[in-house]
Amino acid sequence: MKHPVDLHVGQRVRQRRWLFGMTQQQLAEKVGIKFQQIQKYETGTNRISASRLWDISEAMDVPVTFFFEGLGEIDDDKAQKKNILEDKEALDL
Repeated sequence: MKHPVDLHVGQRVRQRRWLFGMTQQQLAEKVGIKFQQIQKYETGTNRISASRLWDISEAMDVPVTFFFEGLGEIDDDKAQKKNILEDKEALDL
């Protein structure tokens, strides 16, 4: 089972990447990993280490704390619901 914190951080990585207009491949190249690893981070399948999160924050020009914003609002029910910011089309609008 995926941990709610890993899901939240992964969602924040995806949101920022979309807002930044960056592909998974571009982010992976900046961080020095394969794009498949970015996919796993964004879905919460793999946890992001502190040093990797630092690299991602540098690549996307945000403080590390950005990825944890709104985390205190997570509960079991909320973690299961779809966030509108997870939808690329909604963000594009």
